[in-house]
Amino acid sequence: MQLTEETWIGVKCINKKRRRRRKKRTGLFLVLILIVSVLIGSFLLKQNEAPVASYEKNSYSSSVYQAALKIDDLCVASDNISSDDFQSEDEFHASALFQVDDAEVVHAKDIHEKLYPASTTKILTAYLALKYGNLEDTITISENAVGVPLDSSRAGLRTGDQLTLEALLYGLMLPSGNDSAVAIAEYISGNVEDFAELMNTEATRLGATNSNFINPHGYQDENHYTTAYDLYLIFNECIKYEKFQEIVSSSEYHTKITQKNGTYREVTWKQSNQYVNGTHSIPENVNVIGGKTGTTDEAGACLILFSKRNDTPYISIIMGADSKAVLYENMSELISE
Repeated sequence: MQLTEETWIGVKCINKKRRRRRKKRTGLFLVLILIVSVLIGSFLLKQNEAPVASYEKNSYSSSVYQAALKIDDLCVASDNISSDDFQSEDEFHASALFQVDDAEVVHAKDIHEKLYPASTTKILTAYLALKYGNLEDTITISENAVGVPLDSSRAGLRTGDQLTLEALLYGLMLPSGNDSAVAIAEYISGNVEDFAELMNTEATRLGATNSNFINPHGYQDENHYTTAYDLYLIFNECIKYEKFQEIVSSSEYHTKITQKNGTYREVTWKQSNQYVNGTHSIPENVNVIGGKTGTTDEAGACLILFSKRNDTPYISIIMGADSKAVLYENMSELISE
């Protein structure tokens, strides 16, 4: 069949119309794809924004911000800070003086060095007892608690003895009883191992991240260590409890213990802190509230103290002194500067 010019022109017009219809359909299809893509993208974006917004609100706005506020209330020092008023010629493993209200580091020497804490460990044990225990609960002393090493300090507890948690805390902090420490650990966590895990968890929560606690009393173990700064963080929480301040400020404590056979015996525990028990004089214008001592061959003589000078509260620490005489002589100079 031979196409005339008119027929050829008609065919071209039909083809142009078909191409325009195809382009129109293609354009509509692309527009539809674009709309669907926008809708899907918007939905996914909202889904992704939800957890972010939730995190910003719940985590950043509360946890992170509150943590910053908490840090603002704490003394922070990364380097040694010398004080012109405290220039001791004696050698210590670490020493520090913190002004509590203004969060000021007055003096700091090797406060981040890992050291053996000896019985200053017991401030963390006391803290956990006050936080998780009930002072009126009666606790029965186990054979395990009585079986602490013979060369460790003890409160003289006996298997089957019954006394309150409050009394045990006095036995822990005044004569520095390792038997009291184990009894408290078993009361809080069921056994010493689980209590040590709790000690490390709580220490980390307080920011004491350079410590590792193996037992509740500080009996020598090469894997049991802390720093002067970590002790400050823990002790700073302890002094927020009025009961803690009441205990460490007591020169002695008298109580009755119910024995295994049902009879009673009376005990009096004496304070080991020489400022509180009156065997070492307190510097002028200083009020010593109390603290915790600790001594082993490996740790040296240690003391962490809460005191006030002209009504301004301070936490002071000396770790690793050669003797108790050196410890108290230099502590007196430190807290009176």
